[in-house]
Amino acid sequence: MAWFTVDTTYTDDRALLDRVRPAHREWLGAYAESGAVLGGGPWADGSGGFFIIAADDRAALDDLLAKDPYTLEGVAVRRVIREWTIVLGPWAGQ
Repeated sequence: MAWFTVDTTYTDDRALLDRVRPAHREWLGAYAESGAVLGGGPWADGSGGFFIIAADDRAALDDLLAKDPYTLEGVAVRRVIREWTIVLGPWAGQ
């Protein structure tokens, strides 16, 4: 299992973002409830969002993200994904 950071840039279409947000939060919330998401939320300026998620590998993460309503509906216009090794803090060693 690996941890990944997912930094998403949203479309400028705020009506689309507002319409799809509840489905995205429900989708991501299921992973949070299972412990696969450590945290997530939108940037304060509304330009995008960020979350930390566990997946078997990058291919598994890509498959998972392909089912995200933000992907399916075109809200996510760009994503920066990095594998993260947690060495400090309460999540270290997870």
